Formats: sequence, C-alpha cells, structure tokens
Amino acid sequence: MATISDVAALAGVSTATVSRALNGKSTVDPVLAERVAGAVAQLGYTPNGLARSLRRRETAVLALIISDVENPFFTAIARGVEDTAQAAGFSVMLCNSDENTAKELRYVEVAARERRAGVIMSPTTGESDVRPLLAHGTPIVTVDRRLDSADCDAVLVDSRVAARDAVRHLIDGGYERIACIAGPPGITTADDRLDGYRDALHEAGREYSADLVRRCEFRETGGYEAAKQLLTKADPPDALLVSSSTMSVGALQAMAELGRGSGRDVGIVSFDDAPWATLISPALTVVAQPAHAMGQLAARLLLDRVGPGRTHATTTTTLAAQLIVRGSSTR
Repeated sequence: MATISDVAALAGVSTATVSRALNGKSTVDPVLAERVAGAVAQLGYTPNGLARSLRRRETAVLALIISDVENPFFTAIARGVEDTAQAAGFSVMLCNSDENTAKELRYVEVAARERRAGVIMSPTTGESDVRPLLAHGTPIVTVDRRLDSADCDAVLVDSRVAARDAVRHLIDGGYERIACIAGPPGITTADDRLDGYRDALHEAGREYSADLVRRCEFRETGGYEAAKQLLTKADPPDALLVSSSTMSVGALQAMAELGRGSGRDVGIVSFDDAPWATLISPALTVVAQPAHAMGQLAARLLLDRVGPGRTHATTTTTLAAQLIVRGSSTR
C-alpha cells in the first residue's frame, strides 16, 4: 500500500507539502498541488480520512449545493470541487437546488444535521438562509454568486466586466439594436451581467431601453420565450447577449424557427463555453468562465477552514472571464 512518502517521492516534493496539498491548503503552489494530485492518482494513495474525521469529530464529506446540475457550467465546477476534495481524502455530496430557495434550505439543514465538514454553494439569492450551518459552525464557501447573509469565503467571476466586454464586441461589429436576455432579479450574476450590458451602452453613447431586456430563469425555456418575444417585435434587435448556455439553446431554437441566422441576421454572444458551442454553424461566440478552476479553488478554501481553530479572515477571489470570438457574432 502506498504511503505519503511514496507520494512525495513521485511528485518530487516534501511530505509536508503533500500533507498541505491533501488538506487543501491554499498556500500550496497550484503547480505542486497538481503534481501531488497526479502522484496520488497514479499510486492509488488513500489518506486516512477516518482517523482524521475522528480527530475532528466530523464526517469527511463536503456538501456541494449547486443551482442546476444540467448546466455544464455547474457540472464543471462540481468536477473541480470533487477532484480537489478526493485528493485530500474527502467525499462530496452533490445537491441540486433547482434555483428553489425551499429546496436549497432543506439541503442546508441536512448538511448541518449530518455534520458535513463544510459546504460549497452557489446561493439562489444573496439572502439565502444558511443559519443552520452558522449555528453548527460549519464553514461555507460560495462559488459563482455572492452571499450577503453570511460572512464567508467566495470565488467569483467578474460578470459585470465580462458582459460589458461582450457588448462592446457587438457594438464594434456594427450591431445597432443589442438586446439582453438576463437571469432573474436578485441573483447576483444575473444583476451583474445586466449592469455590464448597461455600462457598455452608456460608454458607447447609446441609450438603455428596457424594451430590449428580458429577464427569465436560467433555463432553455426561458431563453426560448425571451428570444421569441424580442425577435418578433416590430423593430427587433439585431444582436443578443444571453446570460447562460442553457438559455442560449432556447434562444437559438427560437431563431431557427423564425428563420434568423446567427451572425448574418442576429449576432449572439453567450455566457459559458458549452461543449456544443463549436459544433453548431456558425460556432457560438462565448464568454468563457474558468468553472473547473473555480471549483478547485473553492474546495481548497473550504478545506483550509475544516477543523477547529481555523478562524482567519474571509476572502473573496474574483477571476476573469475570456471572450472567445467565433462566427455567431460576425456579420
């Protein structure tokens, strides 16, 4: 059976570095952490999670509460969380809130009652109820969205700047009437993306028109209905900023039904680089978010708080998105 010394030798690091990496310490260089994870996988090394749990009087299980398990963005986050947790000897309980506050609260209560070591969540709103976790002293890290109801670590993407850059790209491409299909009010990422849309219009000297904005659920049906409403107007938009890849599926379906081609008739930029984005013609221009890296970082931050006496100040890490220009936003 492989030992921690075997892992250290294969990874070319000290046993102390292996220990810190397996415990998710954020102070470990990411390159070294990846080498340790690779050595763990190659050797089949399993940390003694049971003994660690007994010392901590808690279960070596993290709860991950995400908004939509069918959304590839959240799936990638979940993979990042699991990869890091497994390397540290922790398991992950996956919970799908479906953007439903009551369902989210039930998962929060279960995580608190069953003494999960910590919780990573993408809260349905900034005011999501996490009091059961706070009462048990369970550490929380939020990912993708802010949580105003608790002081906790957060891993975010600068959605406002990303949306602004996406709309600037459409403006530079000659599109005149740019519409925004945004998520529901109260979800921080949805609000930020709408603000970024406004910022770009203002900077270009264009007026903001609420008539060119639709707010709907981060769902295929929401994107479909919103796009159909916009594109059947007497004076329809010639470009769309869509706030998620799932919404974009619906928007593209509406465009196809109406005989509108991407780029040629309607420019479109979508948040999130879904696996299918390059398989359609023309390929979809996207705002790519580092979802897997977000999950990894969230897990490392959470593991750094697991155990008694870890009360250092909370942090908010904001990562950058990348605009990937493809044919759907090119006339």
